[in-house]
Amino acid sequence: MVKRFTTVNTALTLKVVGIVLILSFLLDFAILLLPFQPTDRAWQINLATALVDRGIVPLVGFGILFAAYWIETDGDSDRTPSLDLRFPAFVLSSILGLMFLLIFPLHLNNVNQAKTQAVNQINQDADQAENQLNNRLSQLQAQLNTDQGKAQLEQLRNQTKTQLTEILKDEQKYKQALESPQVPPAVKDLLKKAKADPKVLDKAIQEQTDVQALRNQQLSQVRQRKEEAEKQARDNAWKSGIRTGISSLLLSLGYIIIGWTGLKGMGTFQSSGRKTPAPR
Repeated sequence: MVKRFTTVNTALTLKVVGIVLILSFLLDFAILLLPFQPTDRAWQINLATALVDRGIVPLVGFGILFAAYWIETDGDSDRTPSLDLRFPAFVLSSILGLMFLLIFPLHLNNVNQAKTQAVNQINQDADQAENQLNNRLSQLQAQLNTDQGKAQLEQLRNQTKTQLTEILKDEQKYKQALESPQVPPAVKDLLKKAKADPKVLDKAIQEQTDVQALRNQQLSQVRQRKEEAEKQARDNAWKSGIRTGISSLLLSLGYIIIGWTGLKGMGTFQSSGRKTPAPR
């Protein structure tokens, strides 16, 4: 009697836990659908990722639920379980298996299209940045071609050379400049090189105030940022596709095996029109 009571309580507890896990996933599923935007690719990607991340929850719930029925009927195969939910559970498992199976190719396709769109947007932004840079530097070059512009440029070069020369001549100022966090690393590097070879100073100032050199430097930075952004977009797409896609495929296999095996065991797939052999 005590053993029977313990068995019933254990089975009931496991049923409750399994049902709660399954219902919590279905509730999350309903919430994730809101706001419903089936034509939005980003919404589809986020939905697929969220469902796959939560996909193990109902799988555990099914396992606990079926374990409860096994405990309840253990040792007495003729005993009818109270509140038998095995058939709807097997059907739901099969449906979830089909859903996760469909998520696999759909998610890979969405991620690939999103990656292509992101790369195209990165290229457009980079082209726009290059055009703006060329226009700005062309205007600067036009200003420097005038007599006033040339005079201002020469004055700027002389001021820069004078300031750096004073720092190089004064050992204390030189050390302070190297230790100061406010001095850019490029200036510190120039001071170190100019300390060893003063001729480097004139060449560096000439390059820093040359419009063409400035254009090449900034264009190189724009293109480097573009390459880094493209690489990051491709890496993110690859990781998302592999992680979510493979996980979805594994979940679909688990649900389909549970659902179809259970339905077959209950005789659902047996032909209802099978005739009973006539007695001889």
